[in-house]
Amino acid sequence: MPFRPAAVTVAAPPGNAMSHPSPDDEHLLRQLGYRQELARRMSGFSNFAISLSIICILAGGITSFHVGFNSAGGASIGLGWPLVCLFSLCVAATMGQVASAFPTAGGLYHWGSILGGRACGWVTAWFNLAGLITVLAAINTGTYDFATAAFGLTPPGDSAAAFRTGAVVLVTLSQALLNHYGIRLTTRLTDLSGWLILAIAGVLTGALLLATEQFEWARLWTFTNYSGLPEGAAVFPRQENLAWLFCLGFLLPAYTITGFDASAHTSEETVGAAVNVPRGIVRSVAVSALFGWLLIAALLLAMPDLKTGATKGFEIVPWIMTSALGAPFAKVLLGGIVLTQYLCGLAALTSASRMAYAFARDGGLPCSGWLRIVNPRTQSPSAAVWATAAASIALVLALRYETIAAIGTVFLYVSYVLPVAAGFRAHGRTWKRFGPFQLGAAFKPLAVLATLGCLFLLVIGVQPPNQQALPILGGTAAVMTVMWFALERRRFAGPPKLEP
Repeated sequence: MPFRPAAVTVAAPPGNAMSHPSPDDEHLLRQLGYRQELARRMSGFSNFAISLSIICILAGGITSFHVGFNSAGGASIGLGWPLVCLFSLCVAATMGQVASAFPTAGGLYHWGSILGGRACGWVTAWFNLAGLITVLAAINTGTYDFATAAFGLTPPGDSAAAFRTGAVVLVTLSQALLNHYGIRLTTRLTDLSGWLILAIAGVLTGALLLATEQFEWARLWTFTNYSGLPEGAAVFPRQENLAWLFCLGFLLPAYTITGFDASAHTSEETVGAAVNVPRGIVRSVAVSALFGWLLIAALLLAMPDLKTGATKGFEIVPWIMTSALGAPFAKVLLGGIVLTQYLCGLAALTSASRMAYAFARDGGLPCSGWLRIVNPRTQSPSAAVWATAAASIALVLALRYETIAAIGTVFLYVSYVLPVAAGFRAHGRTWKRFGPFQLGAAFKPLAVLATLGCLFLLVIGVQPPNQQALPILGGTAAVMTVMWFALERRRFAGPPKLEP
């Protein structure tokens, strides 16, 4: 039977966000059934920065630029990006209201359990954890591919695939090592990443616009069929349905604007979590949506020739930058972009490990007793860090980049919408008291839009050439169903009941 615990109300801290741990944070955490184990040192900006770092418009927005452009051309950039970002804002705002009431490291998993019952929470947890691990694999794979394309580092002959795998493994292990040493170091690096993303994106956008001699604004809304290109390695198979291609291009903004649940997963490490976590979620999406749109629009406008660009595939962005800005300046910016992509993976591993820790804390994972261990010196969930890093490496060995990105996007948005849909049903019935961040009457219609948008995203995420995603998603759902009814329904107790 799903439990129906009492809801929690939280008062907003006075004035600006607190900069030191507050007894109110620990009191609320105790009401949610947990004691303070992780180091609560993150400020409101740090909470915002970790989601901004994982979204990282210089990662997804650049490494997947060809996914948008090689669908319906410039219209996918000028029109498709803002359309999908509005959907992402709906998801972020509804998540923010739930996060304000239940600020725990489990984030979405706890929300699903509290608002929809144990089964909803358990399914949400697995989709969220799988999505975070998959996106980590996509980020690090995309970073390697972008770096080699930008600097011409591809090894010769038959060693390219092995070298690529080895490099991605080393990158992932280095990120795990940094996470192992605790939230203090990781927070400093993600704070740096937040500033770097905004600075480099601003400089790059401005430089591209200054270098553009003639602005062809019509590019931003012109539909052009670039399916079937590049020849021999098509981003999308050749087809004539331009409207459907435009929809397939939604994968660019949808993949880029993911990972903002990191603000929720670091709730127990954030000061003034009931206020700062929802702010971090919503602001990271809004800022990324705006800066990302300006950046990819500038890339589109600066492109020397659209048809030639469509033939470049994954190498399109380095080609645009080098053509427009000249090789020396372009190389400096490309190096900065690779650095932010690395830090994006670092933040993604932080988020994934906190989700694994929270789920294991309630006995939801195999080897939960090991995965929930917190390093007493660093106050970091070190076992969960290494386990999630190893799982992402396994995915890199099995799947192509675009498929990993598509699967991760769908998994994450399913996990985002499940607790939101549960909140829609519970709102005003079993969920009557909220945190300081509230949408009021707008919550329910936004929850409906978020749910419908996620269902549509699921459909486009399994289309060719990402058809591998369909059996993976279907198999995942089937295994979850069997495991829940055969074992977990009786074994898994879920999160603790909330104190009144």
